[in-house]
Amino acid sequence: MSTLAVAKKDFLDVRRAKIVWFVSSLYVLIAVLMFYFGQNNTENPEFYYALTGLTGNGAMILTLVALVTAYLAIAGERESGSIKYMLSIPNSRRDVVLGKFLTRSAVVVGSILVGFGIGAVLGVLWYPSVDVEMFLGALALTILFTLTYVSVAIGISAATASRSRAMGGTIGFFFVTTVLALFRMVSFALDWVLNDLLGLELSQNALTFIEALMSPIMAFSGAIELVFPDQAAQAAQSAAETPWYLEGETMVVILLAWLIVPLVLGIWRFERADLG
Repeated sequence: MSTLAVAKKDFLDVRRAKIVWFVSSLYVLIAVLMFYFGQNNTENPEFYYALTGLTGNGAMILTLVALVTAYLAIAGERESGSIKYMLSIPNSRRDVVLGKFLTRSAVVVGSILVGFGIGAVLGVLWYPSVDVEMFLGALALTILFTLTYVSVAIGISAATASRSRAMGGTIGFFFVTTVLALFRMVSFALDWVLNDLLGLELSQNALTFIEALMSPIMAFSGAIELVFPDQAAQAAQSAAETPWYLEGETMVVILLAWLIVPLVLGIWRFERADLG
């Protein structure tokens, strides 16, 4: 067998998971609500605001979709022992990790495409004009962002031997890098540790960059300016004050790193794991 063969078999398993269907349906509901309220009771509804609502407000839901879909991909089978059968067919351990990543990514991307597809239909029906370039840019950036969380969840699942550890690692990652980051607690903690305790006297720009390195959702927030023209214009006005490492292109590079590094580390750890 191969990576694709593992992916095909895994797809049959993941499509039966009710929790995956639930969180995916929740994202589709968010898409409908954003486009409905974006034009409701508004004399001149703008597609721009509905799309920014879906892209921004939907990001939190998509992190849950990705993590719930992927966190038990390998750890669940290691705990049950079925991973030994998959490896005896034979498949390499790398095939297993990459196959699981492909399957879970396909499920998550499918949810995004459905959500954005409904948004496109509602945009045509309810709004005077639809900016196709902006729509496709938001879609591409949203997919990249969400796949970083799939990669993290697969990496955690490959590095742990039980469901409880995979769940604990995933919840911890989500809470620290997503919830606390959005409530600016990570920024506060970095300022306190690096400046107050260690006396490094880092600028706010440097702290923001470190926060983006630590949190995919903060890097995603910084990359949004590449898609939405109003935010890009605001960024251009302060270009003299904004260093290169906070520009949207740099944030995309950080997202690509979050996509690749956890997966590579997961493969490295799984290849050296004792499956008992």
